[in-house]
Amino acid sequence: MTGYLGSYATLGLLLLAAALFFVTAFSANRVLRPRRPADPAGKRAGYECGLDPVGGDWAQMQIRYYVYAYLYVLFAVEAVFLFPWALVFDRPGFGAVTVAEMGIFVAVVALGILYAWRKRILHWT
Repeated sequence: MTGYLGSYATLGLLLLAAALFFVTAFSANRVLRPRRPADPAGKRAGYECGLDPVGGDWAQMQIRYYVYAYLYVLFAVEAVFLFPWALVFDRPGFGAVTVAEMGIFVAVVALGILYAWRKRILHWT
């Protein structure tokens, strides 16, 4: 399979093999699965650590936990982008343009942190 269309033929064969594998797997699942579950009512019941479920299955979650997760991602992304910059900082030829770019990045992240601080999101209580 060489030439212009050779790579497309290879891709087509790979997609065909993937589709055949998909159809075969789901067909085998349909043929081999049990026709009737042993306990239909019990299998659809909720499960809480081996105990019978208590109360409903809906629980309200406070939004502040999502905000904490968002701030963690913000700090983690900042660390990920600052680490490579810190590794090449002492190499010769490190120009002022790169320092300016990193300064802009740190300023944008600092604005995000300042906004969170002003909205009192960073307070734990």
